[in-house]
Amino acid sequence: MARVTTSDTVGEADREQAGPGALDSGAGPGGERAAGTLPRWQARLRRFGYAARPRPDVADRLTPRFPAPDPRLGAVFGLGPETAVRLARWAAWGGPLLVALIAGALRFWDLGSPHAVIFDETYYAKDAWSLIHLGYEGTWPDNANDRILAHPQEIPLSSEGSYVVHPPVGKWIIGLGEALFGLDPFGWRFMTAVLGTLSVFMLCRIGRRLFRSTVLGCLAGALMAVDGLHFVMSRTALLDLVVMFWVLAAFGCLLVDRDKSRALLAARLPRGGTDEGPGQGAPLPDASVGDRTGLGARPWRLLAGLCLGLAFATKWNGLYVLAAFGILTVLWDMGARRTAGASRPFLAMLRKDALPAFVSLPVLALVTYAVSWTGWFATSGGYFRDWADKQGAAGPWGWLPGPLRSLWHYESEVYSFHVNLTSHHTYQSNPFSWLVLGRPVSYFYESPKAGTDGCTDKGEGCAREVLALGTPVLWWAACVALVYVLYRWFFRRDWRAGALLCGVAAGYLPWFAYQERTIFLFYAVVFLPFLCLALAMAAGALAGPPGTDERRRTVGIVAVGVIGLLIVWNFIYFWPIYTGQTIPLEEWRHRMWLDTWI
Repeated sequence: MARVTTSDTVGEADREQAGPGALDSGAGPGGERAAGTLPRWQARLRRFGYAARPRPDVADRLTPRFPAPDPRLGAVFGLGPETAVRLARWAAWGGPLLVALIAGALRFWDLGSPHAVIFDETYYAKDAWSLIHLGYEGTWPDNANDRILAHPQEIPLSSEGSYVVHPPVGKWIIGLGEALFGLDPFGWRFMTAVLGTLSVFMLCRIGRRLFRSTVLGCLAGALMAVDGLHFVMSRTALLDLVVMFWVLAAFGCLLVDRDKSRALLAARLPRGGTDEGPGQGAPLPDASVGDRTGLGARPWRLLAGLCLGLAFATKWNGLYVLAAFGILTVLWDMGARRTAGASRPFLAMLRKDALPAFVSLPVLALVTYAVSWTGWFATSGGYFRDWADKQGAAGPWGWLPGPLRSLWHYESEVYSFHVNLTSHHTYQSNPFSWLVLGRPVSYFYESPKAGTDGCTDKGEGCAREVLALGTPVLWWAACVALVYVLYRWFFRRDWRAGALLCGVAAGYLPWFAYQERTIFLFYAVVFLPFLCLALAMAAGALAGPPGTDERRRTVGIVAVGVIGLLIVWNFIYFWPIYTGQTIPLEEWRHRMWLDTWI
């Protein structure tokens, strides 16, 4: 059969509509196709209406640009083209700020309620106060909570070192709020509310950079702003939201580093010739640039290593994220060098990027972890602080300084505790059930009688609960979105989908190795931002890409709007059991959609 050429199937108008690079065919130097022909399968499908996706030039593939504002949107509000452009520039920061302000108002509203030590605040609030005043975790009597909440207040802190099983960074952060506002519920919840609000702002900006869309970025942030699990964790002095904050910050830093390093490669590429002269055309792939170009200091990747170290120094599950993000960033480097024209992108990555990445991420993270124990090193009262001195210099590690050997022993004891923690807890859950919210954790519960604590129900009485439950409609929709993201990564090789799946996998999959351990659903807050990004990505596909016809775009936007309103309604509906409001017992039962929530 004779070869089908482009001229047989595509007219000049079709070529212009397809865009530059869409008609490339026939492998040329560097794997590029010669302009003017289509692969046979694409040429045949053109007879049935198939249009090849436009293939951007090398510079656009390395550093995709933000699309110009859609003039149709400005026309709806009666805005001229220049005004629409200025509004789009303002929205890049103004939109995330507005979403974060709303999230902050929700999180700081009546933050000191319930006026109680709820769930594991009994550990971290007191440990944080101890770190601020002693430099290490001291001990507290059994009735310490009642004495702290009493009037007048008593703070029965002892300087005797206490055995704790989590690193100190998260407790130092909680302690900052206590140093500002005192040892009371508002003080120990203040910093988690701050980090919860900032994380919403960061997610808006990260989503904008990831999707090249301010709307989708703000949508991702708004989804997290109205998620019940994130909301409750932002109003509780626990460590997991702190881990989530540093993981999200690290991901954002790696995204910025990805853009900047790829822009540097694009700037080094030679340019083809045009009618205006040589070197005035589009950048061309070049093996010498892809193979040999050094990317110099990469401060954003260093900052990512610092953030991952702070996550690891809050809870050890941050170590899994460190490993996953380390692999992700070197794969991004390899992909960038391949796009730039490297003849052997894997070897080029190993020569130019692997060692700096190792120093920037694992090495810097471990140094950060060690530095986080400064208070323990600088004092003498911490638990196991003098263990090495009592053991002497015997053994193969006797050459190490005593404090380091003491810390290593402490860490080995803590690891043994974590992997052997199998005692039953009422609210423990298997990670298989997390995505569908199978077993949320009740942080606080009371049963006020009629006439007490705002209860007006004279029948069965009332209920007052703080339930760490994600907004159900959001999480269940996110399960569907994950299927779409998996499709985008596996079949379309969409790097954005791969990055989101990496974030979810790093925060989620390691827990399947500890199914016998006592674990809880609220650990899932660490990968919640990536679920919100996945849902925003699916929403963008549902609404349709730029250039979609009016009817298709209208139907898609209405569908996204309906889902968004359902999520907001769902958050409002569960508001009383997120904030510990007193409600009639019958209303509380209506909100227990699954038997496993009780």
